[in-house]
Amino acid sequence: MSFVKFMSSRPGRLARVLAGLVLVAVGFALGGGWLTLSVIGLIPLFAGVLNVCLLAPLMGQPFNGQ
Repeated sequence: MSFVKFMSSRPGRLARVLAGLVLVAVGFALGGGWLTLSVIGLIPLFAGVLNVCLLAPLMGQPFNGQ
């Protein structure tokens, strides 16, 4: 539960954006089938940008970040 609270906070939002950017960059750098990694990286990137935590509703927390 503390993980979800962290991910809903401002530092967690930054961590989601950075993780998404890293996944997208690695996927593009490796190319080929690794481009799928870039598509997967868009999920945490957009979740961070839109300030939503996709795991929060599973733990009974609000969908929107703090």
